[in-house]
Amino acid sequence: MKLRNGLLLVGVLLVVLLAACSGGNEESAGSESKAGGDSSEGEKVLNFLSPEVIPAMDPSLATDETSFVTLAATMEGLYRLDENAEPVGGMATDHEVSEDGLTWTFNLREDAKWSNGDPVTAHDFVYAWQRAVNPDTGSEYGPYMMNGVIKNATAISTGELPVEDLGVTAEDDYTLVVELENPTAYFESLTTFGTFYPLNQAFVEEQGDNFATSSETLLSNGPYSIEEWTSTSNSWELAKNDSYWDAETVQMDKITFEVVKDPTTAVQLYEEGTVDRADLTSDLVDQYSTHEDYLVSPDTFVYFIKFNQTANEALANTNIRAAISKAFDKEALVSEILNNGSLVANGLIPADFTPMPDSGEDFRAVSGDLVTYDLEAAQEHWEAGLEELGTDSVSLELLADDDETTKLMVEYIANQLNTNLPGLELNIKQVPKEQRLDLDTSMNYEVQISRWGPDFLDPFTYMNLWTTDSGNNMMGYSNPEYDALVEATATELATDNVARYENFLEAEKILFEDAAIAPIYQSSRAQLVSPKVEGVNVNPFGGTYEYKWANIKE
Repeated sequence: MKLRNGLLLVGVLLVVLLAACSGGNEESAGSESKAGGDSSEGEKVLNFLSPEVIPAMDPSLATDETSFVTLAATMEGLYRLDENAEPVGGMATDHEVSEDGLTWTFNLREDAKWSNGDPVTAHDFVYAWQRAVNPDTGSEYGPYMMNGVIKNATAISTGELPVEDLGVTAEDDYTLVVELENPTAYFESLTTFGTFYPLNQAFVEEQGDNFATSSETLLSNGPYSIEEWTSTSNSWELAKNDSYWDAETVQMDKITFEVVKDPTTAVQLYEEGTVDRADLTSDLVDQYSTHEDYLVSPDTFVYFIKFNQTANEALANTNIRAAISKAFDKEALVSEILNNGSLVANGLIPADFTPMPDSGEDFRAVSGDLVTYDLEAAQEHWEAGLEELGTDSVSLELLADDDETTKLMVEYIANQLNTNLPGLELNIKQVPKEQRLDLDTSMNYEVQISRWGPDFLDPFTYMNLWTTDSGNNMMGYSNPEYDALVEATATELATDNVARYENFLEAEKILFEDAAIAPIYQSSRAQLVSPKVEGVNVNPFGGTYEYKWANIKE
């Protein structure tokens, strides 16, 4: 995630394949933390940390993990994910699907209200979805999630049709009808995602440009409301939303968040009992791996290097990109620098993410290692690239987030590349994540450390990033053969899952033959988690954490 153009998910069972990404609760046996518990006012409170401010609370504009996690806590779509990552009733009580799979009719609950008392209606979904795909909104996820899925979304997002032609209508206040471009068996799960949340049109238009910039300019229809927050806040609170239709299920009165970028500070706060969860960097893993609250959770985020082929003549050269892709030791990175259970990534689709529909074998195992550390091959590519460019040196800037873990990683990668590729000068530029996302969107970078977490359990969520017109591409990469293979999985092959996966296998190979991106690693989270914390679900796609069922063990 940061998580855009066309999408189809067909014949994929919503089964979580990673044990630690199975939507299980974040629980740990061990000593009791002093943080979570009753406050002096008798409230049930959990205290967590965030490595960054919230980049966006506008569902149409959100593109990153932190934003989607917070949106999932404060808002609710037609469905939401339960502890097993299965869709359960949200604003919708149930739905019907036409025989051809193209028309979905959702029946909405009549007791759902916005935090200002307004009812949540089908019209709120129509407005929000039209707004997300409207080119005037500037949404990246709207076109990504809807193009090729919702009828007419592609033509609307490119300005060829008015937003009113989008295949979503309110039959009445509590009946939403959605028309799809192609049969999409996974569409129910897709409706749990943040881009598909409803919006109160009157409120949004009343706020104008101030919408979603502070607690006062937001409405909630989910388990919590966000309090004490502005777009630059380093702290905020999730407060139980008494207007939520299922408020009696919500056990926490409050969940607080504080931005702490330094892992050592985070651990100190945990040890003091100030917070209930702390992420660990490699040096801290060695220190705390035997701690009774220590927990490692593998996930499906894949980190990679993006090459902006439009920003630098050298980056438009396939040999230069291939050289960089193969010139740093990823095994040393995950074992020594990260040291948190992360895995080397030698392809795009993560390990243990999705099985082949015919054999059940893991996609990653079938596709194999496509980009490995190979210094000899890297230097051959480098020399060939320099010769093609008619130069003996290349200077590039590496863009990355400014958190401590990323700092260690980029310093390592830059050192490896500058050492292993004679004539390369790679300079580091670290900025807050929100700024990096803006620079990515405007393609104002040369080389960038980025990552992607899946929005649904299908290879399309990764493969569609790099089609020519994808809003995630943002690096000038284009291969018509790749485009055709990926787009066919959402059209003529929509109901043939075996053929779809064969296309994905072929397309992934093309992506790395072109050295479009350089895979780095598949992440894991090493944390200290208070044994008092229960009911915080970890999702395999979408917002990482689900706080609706959060509670404190007695």
